Amino acid sequence: MHLEEKQIKEEKIFSGVLLDVRKSIVELPNGKESTREYVVHPGAVAVLPVENEYVYLVEQYRFPIGNSLLEIPAGKFDEPGEEPLECGKRELEEEIGKKAKIWEYLGYIYTTPGFSNEVIHLFLAKDFENTEMNLDEDEFLEVKKIKIEEFENMILKNEITDAKTIAAYTRAKLLGGI
Repeated sequence: MHLEEKQIKEEKIFSGVLLDVRKSIVELPNGKESTREYVVHPGAVAVLPVENEYVYLVEQYRFPIGNSLLEIPAGKFDEPGEEPLECGKRELEEEIGKKAKIWEYLGYIYTTPGFSNEVIHLFLAKDFENTEMNLDEDEFLEVKKIKIEEFENMILKNEITDAKTIAAYTRAKLLGGI
């Protein structure tokens, strides 16, 4: 069965600092029309920093869910065409104050494809040199160093629920990086 939907018309509903919201009329595979509303996101990078039997996480308040999450360092691309690795290096240093000597690309994920085009590139980082954190003006977080065994248990107990964090760890483990 042919599954592709063809865009007939698109309208920008909102244009913000981080993202845009669009509304499209599409032709469905059966020839009928429907409406699709979605978020256009610039894309991001997330880094799983692993040192010996520890993983570094950041605890950060996430306003949309009204709660703090434990997650791996991450951030959006600063400009179109920015290389994922360069973005990852910048975010790792900004958020946990470390530079990594070893980088392994773990692929990418679509975070919420039902209503957003956001893609996050995932990296495993190892072998660190300490630098200084350099958080954005509106960014507040705490760095946590957690044993991998405890980290895995936290995932299983639903204490770590951030999708990019779980995806990066799963990919790294399956690829033999952990």
